[in-house]
Amino acid sequence: MQRLKRFSELGKLFFKMLREDGVGFTLGRAAGFARRRLRSKKGRFLPPRAELERERREDTSRWPKISICTALYNTDPQYLKEFLSSFLNQSYENSELCLADASDSDHAYVRQIVADCRSERIRYQRLDRNAGISENTNAAAKLATGSYLALADHDDILSPNACYELAKAASEGADFIYSDEALFSGDYLRPRTGHFKPDYSPYYLRGCNYICHIAAFPAERFWEVGGLRAEFDGSQDHDLFFRLTETAKKICHIPRVLYYWRLHEGSTSGGVETKPYVTAAAKRAIDAHLERVGVAGQAEDGLFPSTYRVNYEITGEPLVSILIPNMDHVEELSRCLMSIYTKTSWPRFEVIIIENNSTQAETFRFYEEQQSVHDNLRVERYEGGFNFSAINNFGRRAARGEYLVLLNNDIEIITPDWIEQMLMLAQQPDVGAVGAMLYYPDDTIQHAGVITGLGGYAGHSHKYAKRGHSGYLFRLSTVQEFSAVTAAMLMVGAADYDRINGLDEEFTVAFNDVDFCLRLRWAGLRILFTPFSEAYHCESKSRGQDKRGAAKERFEGEQARLKERYGDGLLHDPFYNPNLTLDREDFSEAAVLPKYRAGR
Repeated sequence: MQRLKRFSELGKLFFKMLREDGVGFTLGRAAGFARRRLRSKKGRFLPPRAELERERREDTSRWPKISICTALYNTDPQYLKEFLSSFLNQSYENSELCLADASDSDHAYVRQIVADCRSERIRYQRLDRNAGISENTNAAAKLATGSYLALADHDDILSPNACYELAKAASEGADFIYSDEALFSGDYLRPRTGHFKPDYSPYYLRGCNYICHIAAFPAERFWEVGGLRAEFDGSQDHDLFFRLTETAKKICHIPRVLYYWRLHEGSTSGGVETKPYVTAAAKRAIDAHLERVGVAGQAEDGLFPSTYRVNYEITGEPLVSILIPNMDHVEELSRCLMSIYTKTSWPRFEVIIIENNSTQAETFRFYEEQQSVHDNLRVERYEGGFNFSAINNFGRRAARGEYLVLLNNDIEIITPDWIEQMLMLAQQPDVGAVGAMLYYPDDTIQHAGVITGLGGYAGHSHKYAKRGHSGYLFRLSTVQEFSAVTAAMLMVGAADYDRINGLDEEFTVAFNDVDFCLRLRWAGLRILFTPFSEAYHCESKSRGQDKRGAAKERFEGEQARLKERYGDGLLHDPFYNPNLTLDREDFSEAAVLPKYRAGR
């Protein structure tokens, strides 16, 4: 009977996911996510007891003191006791908790609860008035004697190894440190979900405050940048993180849950829909950040609450060359060109069709017709065999534009300002290539960035998720870095294309875009994905990979070449997270969470 009940619950959850996320995404998630939701994993993010004991015995005498700074205000007594207990049970004792209490007279118990702890590691100050979250937290920071500060909320819980991991990273020279976190309500040992973050991505931080908890930094730097600023209350941490990371020399992401964020009424962990001042403060913080780093742009509301989009100013009106390889397939090419010419709002572009061994007379009649209609369309003949890399390299030599768009012939543009949305990013001096949001014809996601390591080599973020989904930690709805993007619709500066000698022609069909993007990253450039440039990619969901004969041998050869060039580094994508699975493209947790040390 119990088994039947469990099966029934699993089925209900499966069909709920089916309605919300679509067939493909649900099938990819169901085996892992649904079972994890129903099977409680008590304490699944906590370090083993043996590890904590080892940390307590370790010689950490040269590590810095960590000061956790927290503002108290009318704190729920049970929440406060749990928070204090989580600090007092830290495996790293060279730490202190600095508390600034602005509670009113009706909540005098707050002071008594702190006093009852009788710990020399807790520093407490009663404030005369409630000056707001920023000023109250600054008051807590003034109590600190540690060389590194970390901020925590009064209703949350620290993992027992939080201070240890922060101190270890600090001892290795990190001057800005952040970790993964978990959300819970009720029992933190049974968290609802983990927030497994990528390594530092400034563009993603402009789209949302993905860093959140817990973050640590040198106390000296905190005061040098002005501490927390009251004019940004509601998004004060977001503003602070910008100011600290702008000048940080070594930013360390610890891929472990070191913080438990409590979900309850009024908490921003549950959303900011009822706190519009948070959104206004965040946009001001982003704008101030852009001004400090000399980037022309302005923050606007994003696709979802807590997300933002930056409209970067485009310099001049550069010519954009759109390169479209083609062999017959007139129907697909016709739809592609129709969408470009009827929807594109950018005034200066040229289309170069790279003709590759078409045999149908209809194809050449179509070329002549299009060239007679569109002055900015040319057909260039590439007479070699099919080699995606070589064909695009040939097309690049014919291109006149300052920016190139590699475009498949089965792409249909959706957003009229698709070029502008990619160009505003491609013009940033630290950006090498920009990829777009691509959908299958059934409005499920085909491409939203490429993650290396998926399936052992590379895979697409959120593949088969339903269009309109916010994504894991808003990763479908914000501009952000990825290790690679698909060449089915990719923009790159012509100078950067030439700088790395274009696509590697040894990758004739597969992985040429992954290799291209990774080489751009080797050259010190970022690879960005934008959800604001959208198109349909009309390839078949069921097309599959090359699994027979010469095509299979070629595919396996290109896999081997990719692995030979990048080695096991493929399995450690900095813009993914080692706690997430490499078996699926849905951001579900790995079956076994790895043990990772800080700073590695």
